[in-house]
Amino acid sequence: MRTRSPVSGILVGRVSNIADIVNETPAYIAIRQTYLEALPIAAAVLALHDGDLEIHAANTAWKRLDRQRVSGREHILDGVGCADEIVEVMNGDAAAKQFDWRDGGIIDGRHFTVSVAPLCASDRADARVLVTLLDRTSEVQTEKSLRLEMLTDSLTGLMNRAGFVEHLETRMADDGSENYAVMVVDLARFSRVNECVGSLGGDELIITVARRLLSTLRGYDLLARTGANEFAMVVRLIDGPGDVLHVARRVGEVLARPCKLSDFEIKVDCAIGCALAAESGVDAEKLVRHAQIALNEAKRTQRVEMYQPAALAASNRRFTLETELRRAIECESLDMAFQPLMSLDTGRIAGFEALARWNHPDLGIIQPAEFIAVAEESGLIVPLGRWALNRALATLKSWDEEAHRVLPLYVGVNLSAIQVARDDIAGLVGGALRDYHLSGYRLSVELTESAIVADPDRAGRTLDALKSVDAMLAMDDFGTGFSNLASLQKLPIDTLKIDRSFITGMLGDPDKVAIVRAILSLAQALGMTTTAEGIESRELAQTLAALGCTTGQGFFYAPALESGAALKFALDSLS
Repeated sequence: MRTRSPVSGILVGRVSNIADIVNETPAYIAIRQTYLEALPIAAAVLALHDGDLEIHAANTAWKRLDRQRVSGREHILDGVGCADEIVEVMNGDAAAKQFDWRDGGIIDGRHFTVSVAPLCASDRADARVLVTLLDRTSEVQTEKSLRLEMLTDSLTGLMNRAGFVEHLETRMADDGSENYAVMVVDLARFSRVNECVGSLGGDELIITVARRLLSTLRGYDLLARTGANEFAMVVRLIDGPGDVLHVARRVGEVLARPCKLSDFEIKVDCAIGCALAAESGVDAEKLVRHAQIALNEAKRTQRVEMYQPAALAASNRRFTLETELRRAIECESLDMAFQPLMSLDTGRIAGFEALARWNHPDLGIIQPAEFIAVAEESGLIVPLGRWALNRALATLKSWDEEAHRVLPLYVGVNLSAIQVARDDIAGLVGGALRDYHLSGYRLSVELTESAIVADPDRAGRTLDALKSVDAMLAMDDFGTGFSNLASLQKLPIDTLKIDRSFITGMLGDPDKVAIVRAILSLAQALGMTTTAEGIESRELAQTLAALGCTTGQGFFYAPALESGAALKFALDSLS
């Protein structure tokens, strides 16, 4: 059967028999065949004869492919379907052509790169082309295997994050994003499992969880392992957004059953975050990220959470603050304010609490509660604490120099539980006191209850080391944590700071009065001084003084002051 080429209009039919060679001398034929046989790939010389393509010569590799074809009985050129390309090259419409061709099916097919190049001829009627077939089957199969490996989790055989995102992108493009949701499941305390039963036990737990999660899926949902202890699901919405919550409920149920590993029965707690593609209006990668933002909120609330756009804005702000805070610490562009600590007995100043302040040139004033939380989450609390200690002591030293005497003042500096756990606090404090030639009693290191309760033994060693350099020690926000009174008795603490939640409104609340009186009695019995936070009236200051509180701070006396104003306040109080 002949067909007309859409490119040239020349009739192109089935190729001629290989032996059908015309107008060629034996010497030329021999040289040409020798050249073709020297090629490491299948090759043939073709020409047009009466409008039909003829093979004038072919090497052994070409003939072998013709015999081994897996997709039909026609000659190999009929399978390639390159008649148009050959005619274009013969007519001079193209210098050369190259394209890929698969011979056979997806599973058992072979892959070739087909090249068509012109051969020199005396005129157009004598034009010939060289057609070569480069077998790339092994290369293509290796590439597919590597790609599959790149997109698959080696432990569970599920898709990994890259494969999950790619598959989700395809589904959203084919079916519409409004039909899908993403759910992310995080296994809590997974590192503790590895510690208890080893990495092999941890792997066994992951495989068990994967099997259970697969049992919750419907036929059109998809599961992937996107992190060490994190799984993600593509949930097809059939009856509406409620489908994803229904799947989440089933996930919670199957994971509530304990898993048996070695001699342990482990109950897997999980957090679940979900995001709807229709509401997110984003691509697959961002949709997964939105589900993970919801997951972070789920870890905090201990319930299934749906992504809210406000959560993304909050996440972006935290990231921005982290970046800017790191730069501010490195450039020392933070400020420090000082709130007076007043003696309730004499009414004169006893010291100051140093408080970090941040006024960003673009973001404006950023509240301490916000940037300190970011610092603790990101690990920047350690360099921030070091900066605060050095700035406070440098300011105290500058006050002495400006007053031309050693002022009877101390400065309190807050250190976080994270810094106590990670930093050499005693060495840091001792070095700073030596650098500024200050006595240890002029520094009060304030630690929260959580910093002490988290690791009492380490905290005890740290406090003992701090006492060796004569620094004062204060327990901040006392009464809001879970202090063990037995350990409190053993720790070398000088001052208990009563949290403002007990002080505010105390005069009208007998229960608060009773709590404050109990704390003051406890401190007195242990030989500790006390500081009340949040004093905002004269009556409150007088009541606390009558109850035996040592010092106080609050807006009744003064807000946090910048360095110059704080020095003036101190000198006026001391005069």
